[in-house]
Amino acid sequence: MPVIPPALPSHPPLPRPVRAQALELLCMNDARAKAAATRALYAALEGSGEGAAGAGSIDTDACIVADPARALPGRPERPELVPPQHVERRRSIHTTAGRANLIHALCHIEFNAINLALDAVWRFSGMPAAFYTDWMRVADEEAYHFTLLADHLETLGARYGDFTAHNSLWEMCDKTAGDVLARMALVPRTLEARGLDASPPVRAKLAEAGDDAAAAIIDIILRDEVGHVAIGNRWYRYLCARRGLDPVATYPLLSRQYGAPKPRGPFNVEARRAAGFDDDELAWLEGAAG
Repeated sequence: MPVIPPALPSHPPLPRPVRAQALELLCMNDARAKAAATRALYAALEGSGEGAAGAGSIDTDACIVADPARALPGRPERPELVPPQHVERRRSIHTTAGRANLIHALCHIEFNAINLALDAVWRFSGMPAAFYTDWMRVADEEAYHFTLLADHLETLGARYGDFTAHNSLWEMCDKTAGDVLARMALVPRTLEARGLDASPPVRAKLAEAGDDAAAAIIDIILRDEVGHVAIGNRWYRYLCARRGLDPVATYPLLSRQYGAPKPRGPFNVEARRAAGFDDDELAWLEGAAG
């Protein structure tokens, strides 16, 4: 009778590399599912020592190619995307409908911010491992913000997708897809940094209208966005140093090259300083906005 060797223990397959998983998340269409899956991937990454077990390796040098048949980013059928000038006018913030419209606009910004962070993770190879863990952390916190806002929106009788929205944030992401330096300069340090300036007056309006829950969410968002812009500043300066470029002189060149929006004050100087903007950069912003 032949001897049957003992069965070898079975092991689950190793997780796919984190950057490949980030691309899969970016392609997801369901906004809430994308937010939940993004948070789960970051939790696995954070708990596994930069991806050794729970999340998969980061694979910093892999050149990942997106499937051209899949739209980037994945997004739900609604909201309908229209040019910025055609977005529905907001009603008074003192009405439930007016607050719902505003919260929806913020919700859309946070959904786009999830996509922007995931895109930075998968698209740009050859960066230090900390670059990818930084941007997965950003994606996780943006997913948290989206969920808070989407939940609050439902208390106002609406859902994400009920109002029109525009695509300006992702358009800059597309423009800078070929250069990680331009991406760091013009997405976190430009478009997302505008949120540092806009958040305090928005919070004040919501509080004045009696929506304390929404005001508290804005507090969380502003706290975290300081860190997100700081991450953009850190990697922008890292890349400038690696290429032998002056960060202050390079920024306006990139801004003109890629058609970034002109700076608009007033600026939240305290938050921008906390996010790493120095005196020369703040002086340039004030001059460019004048």
